[in-house]
Amino acid sequence: MSAFELDPEIKRECIWAGHSYRPASALVDRDGPLVKVRSNRAWDVVSQHTHSYDSLFSQLGDLTKTPEVVAIREQIRSWRFYDHFRTDSEVPARIPQLGTHTPILHHDGRDLAAALQTILEIGDAEALHDAVSDAFPGASLRISSQEDGRFAVLLHQHGLLRPLSAAEFSDGTLRYLLWVAALLTPRPPPLMVLNEPETSLHPDLLQALARLIIHASKSTQVWVVSHATRLIAALEQADECNSITLEKNLGQTQIIGQEMLDAPPWHWPDNA
Repeated sequence: MSAFELDPEIKRECIWAGHSYRPASALVDRDGPLVKVRSNRAWDVVSQHTHSYDSLFSQLGDLTKTPEVVAIREQIRSWRFYDHFRTDSEVPARIPQLGTHTPILHHDGRDLAAALQTILEIGDAEALHDAVSDAFPGASLRISSQEDGRFAVLLHQHGLLRPLSAAEFSDGTLRYLLWVAALLTPRPPPLMVLNEPETSLHPDLLQALARLIIHASKSTQVWVVSHATRLIAALEQADECNSITLEKNLGQTQIIGQEMLDAPPWHWPDNA
């Protein structure tokens, strides 16, 4: 008896060529512990003892024998997920951090100042300034560099005699600047996923966030998961926006308006 008996098991993994699975189009096939790869018209077994809790992507990586696995694994690794930015008083993004070139914001936003400075120097500085002034009219952003090499974010706002430091930002202001750094990355990925980006944002910032996301979508595919109707409505104004609404029906998640004949023509391999 194992303490991990409730863990999910990976029973089937397949890589195929084309829009949908067919046995003839399969290139890599994992069935239980057995993994085999296509070799002309036959199959070569490359593993017979794959654990049920391990994906073939973590077990195979031979460019000669399994180039398909390597190619897809690297593509998945290039995807970028931003699920939750902390904004509490002790979050690293509020504290000056050592600054190095940061074309990709860390998933927890710890290198915010360096990421913003990188955009100012080698990215779209104009879009950054526009995003800040769009959300905070009359405000301007500056990154200060201290003698010990630490960077700090400063926000100059109209009517204030001194700039605000990141430690003084409201949760919404800090989170918005984190989205600015993430979405205006000088190294856009093939796919960027934002989970509930409206969290902690004042409703008045949602329009500016939507415009920022639409701008970013010109250089990368952006998936947004949101419950905020104002943000969704603003995003749907863009011609390139594809909106999908989900609903729960007797415990099953369904796409609103999708009929039986509208579903994609997927044919997944059967589990063992």
